[in-house]
Amino acid sequence: MKLITTVFVATGLAALAACNASPQEQQADNIEANAEMQADNLEEAADNATTEMGEQSLENQADATREAGENAADATREGADADGNSVD
Repeated sequence: MKLITTVFVATGLAALAACNASPQEQQADNIEANAEMQADNLEEAADNATTEMGEQSLENQADATREAGENAADATREGADADGNSVD
């Protein structure tokens, strides 16, 4: 159920962001939303892990996934700023 809610929220946010954003900004928002969904799935798996070590490993993967998504989105946004295609 959490996954379905996350998907709907991410879709709604992406649609809302698309109203006023450049293609690069939309792409960056999608990157972040996808990374967030993946991280949420990893955290849910961590909640179901049978060992503390497995749980911690999945939590670390979730954190790394979020960080990588943010970095990729930031790079996309910076690329848009550099070529003058960003909307402010």
